[in-house]
Amino acid sequence: MSSPGSGEHRNFSASYRLLITHYSLFISPRILPLCQIHCMAFRNFKMIGYVIYGRGSFNQLDEILAPNRKEGKPMIFLVDHFFDGKPLVNRIPLRGNDKVIFADVTYEPKTTYVDKLASDLKEEFGTVSGVIGIGGGSTMDLAKAVSLMMNNPGSSADYQGWDLVKKPGVYKAGIPTLSGTGAEVSRTTVLTGPVKKLGMNSDFTPFDQIVLDPELTKDAPANQRFYTGMDCYIHCIESLQGTFINEFSKSYGEKALQICRDIYVEKDGWDEDSDEKLMMASYAGGMSIAYS
Repeated sequence: MSSPGSGEHRNFSASYRLLITHYSLFISPRILPLCQIHCMAFRNFKMIGYVIYGRGSFNQLDEILAPNRKEGKPMIFLVDHFFDGKPLVNRIPLRGNDKVIFADVTYEPKTTYVDKLASDLKEEFGTVSGVIGIGGGSTMDLAKAVSLMMNNPGSSADYQGWDLVKKPGVYKAGIPTLSGTGAEVSRTTVLTGPVKKLGMNSDFTPFDQIVLDPELTKDAPANQRFYTGMDCYIHCIESLQGTFINEFSKSYGEKALQICRDIYVEKDGWDEDSDEKLMMASYAGGMSIAYS
């Protein structure tokens, strides 16, 4: 007897193979001249401060945040609006004047939205202890951007580009509830500005803490699992075929690619093991594309 959702999963597998075939037509290895390779400086990578992984690890959030709280200054929880009225909200460890903001991430975050959130928080609290993003990739990006704009002047549009951010933001933590985008580990936050869609790429952008709890992804819509899984797969292809591929990045990319294939091609249905594997593929894929 087929497992529940096995027909749906077979459709995913067929779509996966089709996407691989078409995408590979547009990717080809690029080779740099030997002299250019020898002249390149090595990048000193800024990575995530702390990582906790495991089913149920969200329950440790209170103790994780405690050392980073400042007296009288709240933790701000930016939560994907999908969870408004859902049980997850009641599990957030609110203390004192902490605040939950349900973020509208129907579309990718706009610089105007980031600026308004940061301005409103400054007006209400002056400063905050930290910004905690709970949701998918857009929520992760939004939390990183708001954190940075709490301590940097002007508009977030001023910082769209490479290493334009001059000051670290307030403490920030990312808690993905959807796996695949890799936004939880990247050094960028993709925003749609008045002129361009571009990231705030800087060493100040990565989270200070991420909480990887596969339990939080169990209610993700099946189509979203597929789309974000393909996002992860494409990250891996891009990094492994990239101009600046290196063994550091390659090790992450190859592992993430293997996990994606295990999930979407080898397995007959979706289960808890799939959630756990895709969360780690997202992490590894994000590391690969960010540091290649």
